[in-house]
Amino acid sequence: MKKVTLFIAFFLTSTIIFSQTTSRVLSKTETQNLSNEFENIPYPIYKAYEYKDKNGIYNVLLCENQTKIIKSDSLNNKIMAIAMLNDHGGFVEKWSIKDEIISTNDVEFPETSIWFWSKYSSFKDIDGDGKIDPIIVYGSKSNDGEISRVKIFTIYKGIKYGIRAVECSLDDCRTFKKDDSIKTLPKKIQTYLDTLLNKMRKEQNVLLKNG
Repeated sequence: MKKVTLFIAFFLTSTIIFSQTTSRVLSKTETQNLSNEFENIPYPIYKAYEYKDKNGIYNVLLCENQTKIIKSDSLNNKIMAIAMLNDHGGFVEKWSIKDEIISTNDVEFPETSIWFWSKYSSFKDIDGDGKIDPIIVYGSKSNDGEISRVKIFTIYKGIKYGIRAVECSLDDCRTFKKDDSIKTLPKKIQTYLDTLLNKMRKEQNVLLKNG
């Protein structure tokens, strides 16, 4: 009986430790070390994160290709988010997100900058399964100074689920679309995304809706 009790206690303790998740923003020194480690990344690292879950230790790099600075505000024409799993001293790319400004005359207001909205990005175990559910948010600005596009990507079990919006003062050029596959996500994650959208609407004065 004593052996059974000890085994149960060990199992419960191991389960608690195994299911713990953590995340943090890396310091400037740590970020610079990653820049030196990943020499093939095409853009400078704007911000870097580390998170740990039952699958291992990850680094997520948010990279922005800064073109110029106007009144202390940086303009970027390309961005990339990349997640690397620390695999026995080496790194394996698990997922990435890339985008760039729309600068052609095909749109009413060509874009001048695109950047990560790290305030709304997160690295949490939302559904409580012991694995981090990364959420990456970014937006772009048009040459009239207004927000042009907003995108939200959730990575769940290695698959990307997107929410895409185009902001516009005219109804016929404003769009908002969730990937149909978002309906398959756990309810806790869907609720989290809906709460995030409402928060962004209030704080960024964006509509995030159709028509």
